[in-house]
Amino acid sequence: MPYTIIEGKNCSYQDLGEGFPILLGHSYLWSSEMWQPQLEELSKEFRCIVPDLWDHGESDHLTGSSTTVESLANHTWKLMESLGITEFAVVGLSVGGMWGAELALNHPESVKALVLMNTFLGSEPEITQKKYFALLDMIEKEKGFSEPLLNQIVPLFFSPATATINPKLMEDFKTSLREIKEENIPGIVTIGRAIFSRECKLDKLTTLKQPTLILVGEDDIPRPPRESQEMASRIPGSLIHVIEKAGHISNLEQPEVVSTLLKNFIKKAVYATNSA
Repeated sequence: MPYTIIEGKNCSYQDLGEGFPILLGHSYLWSSEMWQPQLEELSKEFRCIVPDLWDHGESDHLTGSSTTVESLANHTWKLMESLGITEFAVVGLSVGGMWGAELALNHPESVKALVLMNTFLGSEPEITQKKYFALLDMIEKEKGFSEPLLNQIVPLFFSPATATINPKLMEDFKTSLREIKEENIPGIVTIGRAIFSRECKLDKLTTLKQPTLILVGEDDIPRPPRESQEMASRIPGSLIHVIEKAGHISNLEQPEVVSTLLKNFIKKAVYATNSA
C-alpha cells in the first residue's frame, strides 16, 4: 500500500479507481480493508482514497496522548493535500464519520457530499462512556485482547442476525483482534479514549450545506438509530436510511445494500453539485 508522511509518521492508504474522489474512513479496531466490498463497486466510477488510522492496518504507531477527533480530521486533510485533491466526497463509518464530519465543517468548499454511517456527532453518553473506558483500561492492562475481552467486544459490532447469516464475519474479526501486536495497543487505546471523550458537535450540524446521507444498522448497539435520527433532524436536507439485519458494521453485514446506497447517493450528489 502507498503511504504519505504526516507529522513524521507514515500514513498508509488505498488509492483505487479513477473519477471524482471519495475519501472513506473506517471503524475503530478495523482497517481500510473493511471497505473491500464497496471498493469493488465504487472504484468502477470513482477514485477511492482509504487511509488506515494510526496503529490500524499498515499505518505507523501513534505517539503522544493529545489525539482528538479533530486532530484525526486534520491528519486526513493533510493526506488529501499531499495527493493534490481539492474536492471530494466523504464516507465515514463510526470514528470515520466523526472525523469526516469535522472535515465537512472545516472545509465546506472541498467536501462536496457527506455520508455518515453508524456514527454519532454528539458526545458519548455517560453510561456508555464509562463502559468503554473500562474496556480500554482492560485492553491497556492486558496489552491485548484476551478471550473474555473478545467475548464482550465483538458482539457490540454486529447484529444478532449476523451470527446466523454470516458467523464467519464475526470470527474473522475476533481473529484480527487476537493478532493485534502489543506495540500497537498504546495507540489503539489512545484513539479509543479520544473517540469516547469527543466534543459534542450537534449544534454545528445546522451549518452543514453538503448533500448528506445518514446510514445506520437497525441493530447497531454502540450507535443506535435514535442517534442518527437526532442528527438527521439537525442537518438541512439530509436523508436517512435504516439498514435491516445490520449492526455497527453495516457495510459488511449488508454489503450489497450499502454499496448500492452509496453509489446512487454519491452519483446524484456529485452531478448536482457540478451542474449547479
